[in-house]
Amino acid sequence: MPHMYILKCSDGSYYVGSTWDLGRRLAQHQSGEGAAYTRRRRPVQLVYAEEYDRVADAFAREKQVQNWGRAKREALIASDDEALSRLSRGRDRD
Repeated sequence: MPHMYILKCSDGSYYVGSTWDLGRRLAQHQSGEGAAYTRRRRPVQLVYAEEYDRVADAFAREKQVQNWGRAKREALIASDDEALSRLSRGRDRD
């Protein structure tokens, strides 16, 4: 199944991606065969994932979350709907 996922990198930053095979993609990130961003920030930890029926939907969600600030990503990871709603209404990205 397609997934949108968020990794926490060794430097504390977040990486947002999408894939058809989450297990394989995580292994690629951990081995240094993933994105250049995570290659320099290993090890990485999966902190959030959403499953979709269509790859296009996972990719669209990836692009949406990539445009969010750190605070909004952390609210999503924590399943903090109140903070997510507040941050969505505000103009500040963090």
